[in-house]
Amino acid sequence: MLTLADALEALTNTRIPASQVITEACIDSRQAIPGGLFVALPGEHVDGHDFIADAFQRGASFALIQRDVDASLRTLDLRAGLSADSPLNLDSPLCLRVDNSLAALQKIARYWRRKLDLRVIGITGSVGKSSTKEMVAEVLGQRYRALKNIGNFNNEIGLPLTILGLSEGHERAVLEMGFYVPGEIALLCDIAQPAVGVVTNVGTVHAERAGSQEAIFIGKSELVQSLPAAPEGVAILNFDDSWVRKMEEKTRARVFFYGLSSEADLWADEIQGLGLEGIRFRLHYQGETLHARVPLIGRHSVHTALRAAAVGLVEGLTWQEIFDGLRQGHTQLRLVAVRSSIGALLLDDTYNASPESMLAALNLLDELDGRKIAVLGDMLELGPYEKQGHEMVGLRAARVADVLLTLGPRAHMIAEAARRAGMQKARIHEFEDMNPIVDWLNNNLAADDAALIKGSRGLRMDRIVANLETRS
Repeated sequence: MLTLADALEALTNTRIPASQVITEACIDSRQAIPGGLFVALPGEHVDGHDFIADAFQRGASFALIQRDVDASLRTLDLRAGLSADSPLNLDSPLCLRVDNSLAALQKIARYWRRKLDLRVIGITGSVGKSSTKEMVAEVLGQRYRALKNIGNFNNEIGLPLTILGLSEGHERAVLEMGFYVPGEIALLCDIAQPAVGVVTNVGTVHAERAGSQEAIFIGKSELVQSLPAAPEGVAILNFDDSWVRKMEEKTRARVFFYGLSSEADLWADEIQGLGLEGIRFRLHYQGETLHARVPLIGRHSVHTALRAAAVGLVEGLTWQEIFDGLRQGHTQLRLVAVRSSIGALLLDDTYNASPESMLAALNLLDELDGRKIAVLGDMLELGPYEKQGHEMVGLRAARVADVLLTLGPRAHMIAEAARRAGMQKARIHEFEDMNPIVDWLNNNLAADDAALIKGSRGLRMDRIVANLETRS
């Protein structure tokens, strides 16, 4: 377990006898637990330094701070280093004063990672990171003690917090890595030291911040560039995505391709969508053909299964272990199928939206029986791909949906593209506010209908689903 001695050595390069165990690290005082480390981060609206006393009251033993705090809080100033000969009172609760709390958290995580003998699997991509992380962890968990980052702990704060949760007993860590700005994934890789890198795809999400798909490609490539050389390092790449395929040129690691093409190392065909019952397909690997059925929703989820199987193969698992992991039923993170008060099927995919994930969700809707209603909202942060992305979704919606409802100014482009594709005007309803959509659905949904509700998280379209459910 991580100890105070480890944290102090990471921050000062000096080893001090301090056997207190650091049980967990957090940035929210409400999540502090006995023996934990509270990291006080300044923010735009809330400053963690204002909640140090609360964290200590909840049991935290230590706090990383970067500014002076109330004199009643005992503080050890680490900015000038430590002397191993100086007498120190390390009794908790104790504040550890550093120049920058976030940088100190990252420094401790980097130090701790290098003390542990385990392999890290890093996962990035525009769409499918979280479901891939979950499925990979399920597969590896059939043989190894594996840790994964929870929720969206995939950035410069969340990933170090996850690493501090590792212990000597862990054999694998499965870490999702998000991308917002150039250099971010390189930083995460410097901390985590992945041996295996999985790239799902290079889409247009976050293009508004990154600038272009080329910039997203460069940012995602930082993962494969950070991998050790073959044979230790392995880059698991999506052969079906031309941008990801080009990453072969960016890495010293061994490249393992997956996809739907027979040119890939691991590939699938005869894919059959079973609606909410999952998918069925054939796997091909080194001349061997295997039949699989997994509880992931939508034909597009075959890529998630392929990624998890590829990691399993790379990490030495048997096919039996891989299939046991793939069959786990609680790996579908984002899309949730629920019933409305009258029994209509609601596909709640309101976590976020990009053109790629919108198309995948529409393809799932296409697999279902009954009248199909698509409730689609704005896709944010697409930058120069905004018009193209919304129009692509509109064209597909025209082919899949019996009725199209749109929410938001950008979603008008979805509706217009659907009209151009031949969808009758009477079947398209455009809204600027959520309440009229709820009213329309309450008045028009039938028990045999299937309705997809999807849009960017900023629109809070989950409230549509919540309203329809609470009427029961």
